[in-house]
Amino acid sequence: MAIQTLEVPPPAPEIRGVVHLTGAQLRTQRRITLVLTALPVIGTALGIWQLWGSGIGSLDLILLLSFYAATGLGISVGFHRLFTHRSFRARRGVRVALALFGSMAVQGSVVQWCATHRRHHAYADKYGDPHSPHLAQAAGIRGVLLGLWHGHMGWLFAGQGESEPKEWVPDLLADRDIVRIGGAFPITTAASFALPPLLALAITQSFGAALTAFIWGSLVRIFLLHHVTWSINSICHFYGSEAYKARDESRNVWALSPVSFGESWHNNHHAFPWSARLGLDPWQIDVGWYAIKGLAAAGLVQDVKVPTRDQRAKRRLPIS
Repeated sequence: MAIQTLEVPPPAPEIRGVVHLTGAQLRTQRRITLVLTALPVIGTALGIWQLWGSGIGSLDLILLLSFYAATGLGISVGFHRLFTHRSFRARRGVRVALALFGSMAVQGSVVQWCATHRRHHAYADKYGDPHSPHLAQAAGIRGVLLGLWHGHMGWLFAGQGESEPKEWVPDLLADRDIVRIGGAFPITTAASFALPPLLALAITQSFGAALTAFIWGSLVRIFLLHHVTWSINSICHFYGSEAYKARDESRNVWALSPVSFGESWHNNHHAFPWSARLGLDPWQIDVGWYAIKGLAAAGLVQDVKVPTRDQRAKRRLPIS
């Protein structure tokens, strides 16, 4: 796939809802981002070393999987489908729980995450998209690599401006629960790192068990979820299949669907961004959708939106 090259970018005023940081603010942001992305990498290296030597214990595996599921669903069901796209309504307790779990994924506050994602949809794969892999100022394989790097995590350090919450998420700013949870992001981040080892210490009374739980339940888990989420921005806008007409380069990548909770049915999502269901065909694994169905059956969520058969047929691309 060809990379779009921007020789002379359009003037910044054409992009709405962007706040440019001062030099000092940008340096601080980059340092914090570096710490929060580098620590899980170091922890994963330690986990691989431990796995090679003694393997992974059952408690570490349980903590890894349970915290991965809780925080991943917080992002997929909460930050993405509920708060960004309003694809269903939820009771207050469910909203608060999803906002807290999503915050513990260490991907930014709920307010900023949703503002960035709404901006992404407004400018998908065009100038103004915070993390499109198609805007590299280079051609050939170098442009491909630069684009994928930028779409994956390079955009976190690029200093291209914060998405202004007042412009993009005024509805979330009117929700006192969400504003408070967003403001408590440093606390939920600390809790995300601390809870697995504290649970292991409480269960085993062993500081050694707490240390390995910190490696697997905290660092490795955050590393995996970071890169799965970022792969939706990079890989799923570059490689995969198209089932529906969309105004961008979104693609479906089936292999990522189990670990991304269905988020990698990304072409489906960009065709129907308001849909609570991303895996639109029965065979398309969408764990986030299964969770929403369960919450709906329990009476905890309402007004769940999904495209009708006619809506899907109108946008479906012919099979080549």
